[in-house]
Amino acid sequence: MRNNKKILIEQLDQKLKPFRKTGMVLVPNNGWINTIRTTLNMTMVQLGSKLNITRQGVKSIEEREAKGTISINSLKEVAEAMDLKFVYGFVPKNGTIEALVNLKAEKLARKIVLRTNQNMKLEDQGIGNEKINESIKDLTIEIKREMRKSLWD
Repeated sequence: MRNNKKILIEQLDQKLKPFRKTGMVLVPNNGWINTIRTTLNMTMVQLGSKLNITRQGVKSIEEREAKGTISINSLKEVAEAMDLKFVYGFVPKNGTIEALVNLKAEKLARKIVLRTNQNMKLEDQGIGNEKINESIKDLTIEIKREMRKSLWD
């Protein structure tokens, strides 16, 4: 990776670090709003009063959250009304952005090397597994250094 891209990835990984454990959190079936509201023994009317909406409006908000169709602004408003802080973020499935880049770079390198080797085999010039693995490793490093846009194809 070019040095500035590497630094940006490291900085992003640091920003996302507090979110890593959130990947293990299970969202309640009824959504967070309903779960927190009922746990606090708050009625829909009470929450609606804080939001300046009806009981039916609160029910709609809870249903939209449970379905995943609610807006971020609505979630922020509800959090504020319940004296909570709304937080959201993206969590890489493999732990870090750097690990994601490594995975994508190796996958792309493997695809390129194996395709090239297949063409060479057709011309009776194929290479052995050890050389293939070495080529994949070298190309992975090159792809990461260049941060090719083709990583995301």
